Amino acid sequence: MAICANELLKQRKLKKKTLVATVMSNMGLEVAMERMGGNLVRTAVGDRYVVECMRKKGYSFGGEQSGHLVFLDHITTGDGILAGLQVLAIMKRKKKSLSELATLMENFPQVLKNVRTSRKIDVTSIQNFPETLAKLEAKLGRTGRILVRPSGTEPVIRVMVEGQEESAINEMADELCGLVQMADRN
Repeated sequence: MAICANELLKQRKLKKKTLVATVMSNMGLEVAMERMGGNLVRTAVGDRYVVECMRKKGYSFGGEQSGHLVFLDHITTGDGILAGLQVLAIMKRKKKSLSELATLMENFPQVLKNVRTSRKIDVTSIQNFPETLAKLEAKLGRTGRILVRPSGTEPVIRVMVEGQEESAINEMADELCGLVQMADRN
């Protein structure tokens, strides 16, 4: 996404200088967009939310970390072939390999853990969960973030933690997962 957004910015084809991505997109993308002089707007997970935001606000490019890229000036859905062709065109025009172009963005360490549950669980009602989440978010400060959400397709709570130190974010994710598991057993 960063490679395509950068190229669209340089060509003045990234409407409102804004890339639309989901809440699951790595913080490194946000940092890269700021460095390039662009903006990042986040939506709920799902390319339908990305497209909905793009249409409502007049943006031209967006996508998901999973690889769905939407070039709204060309097509109204994610298209892997179009995305691949766009990246190949950039590689050819710049005479650079994909790995050279990828240096544009540095991914923050990110941990995603899934906790399978036997029933639907509202994490905000789990004992000590809100306080623990607030404590961990304060510890990360502006150098990381935490996202806890139910899966839309299965009985799973997804816990994503981003930060600068992988061991620390793993511990944080484990702590939150432990609270969800304990609540599921009760």
